[in-house]
Amino acid sequence: MNINVKRLTVKYNHRVVGYLEELPNKKIGFQYDKEWINDGFSISPFYLPLTDQVFISKSEYFEGLFGVFYDSLPDGWGTLLFRRMLQNKGINYDKVSILSKLSLLSSNGLGGLTYEPSQSDRDNHNHYDFDELSNEITQIFEKHKDTENFDLIFKLGGASGGARPKAHVKINDEDWIVKFPSSIDPKDIGFLEYQANELALKSGINVNEFKLFPSNEHKGYFAAKRFDRINGKRVHMISLSSVLETTHQIPNLDYSHLFQVIQRICIDQENMYEAYRRMVFNVLYENKDDHGKNFAFIYDEKLKGYRLSPFYDVTKTSMKMEHEMTVLGETKPNEEDLFVIAKKFKLSSKICENIIESIKNAIKNQ
Repeated sequence: MNINVKRLTVKYNHRVVGYLEELPNKKIGFQYDKEWINDGFSISPFYLPLTDQVFISKSEYFEGLFGVFYDSLPDGWGTLLFRRMLQNKGINYDKVSILSKLSLLSSNGLGGLTYEPSQSDRDNHNHYDFDELSNEITQIFEKHKDTENFDLIFKLGGASGGARPKAHVKINDEDWIVKFPSSIDPKDIGFLEYQANELALKSGINVNEFKLFPSNEHKGYFAAKRFDRINGKRVHMISLSSVLETTHQIPNLDYSHLFQVIQRICIDQENMYEAYRRMVFNVLYENKDDHGKNFAFIYDEKLKGYRLSPFYDVTKTSMKMEHEMTVLGETKPNEEDLFVIAKKFKLSSKICENIIESIKNAIKNQ
């Protein structure tokens, strides 16, 4: 295993996008491929325009990368598995170069970009016992010890973002992410997330397809169909945080930033009202885990532009003191703040009133 990779080719559905290379000054340069400049698109609209220059990130958050590449890497559960996998091989995760980490990503990696040369193994399984996987995950997560099937757990979850354990699986040739309870979650967390997604759907929000897989031990496992995979092809995705070259681990974003980015990069300005629905839902439902990595944009090749991704990571987090994203600086926003921000962005007051009332009624009647 090469833990000090110096150069990677960045691809998108087998097309060369560009190249990442460690420079003599230890910084990392990115340059688009000439053919991609001719008929590709900007993979990071504000920071990587389609030119032939060598781009060098000035961000302090992404270990020399631009945010769009850092989005490919796991965090939370995925990082824990990555650390354990390398530890089992006698390798210190913190000594592995950032380009090497990209090269170790499996085909389950988030978003549309892939990196070559690849040092990952493919998961060839297509049948899963979710109760069995959950018990194996508990051994790793709570008892800090490997199981006989650790390699499988790593292949299924090593690309994951977020704190909760996940498995990236194929079901009927479709890509799904299945979530499992963490050590601090109630056993029925999957059912609770299922209810939250149903409520968001009833509130008129574009939620990606979801389902509840059965369990013999509790009410079931929540699963979301991946929107960064369509008909076997990868779909380019970039998080709100990475669009703005900041990290979701610091609560430094406001919903104003979301609206401003939509105004600048989205091909359909109706996304402004979709974002407004999500903001209202998060405030009224108390989904306070609304950080910049829980909003994303996907590139629509048919429309030749970006649009807001489906709503995801929909949960109720009443125990959190404040929202991760503020509403005009308010960490505990109320209904009045929702009207003020609508006015700031010249959204129809009637449409916004209807959105607020419909979501209030949906929550009331849940």
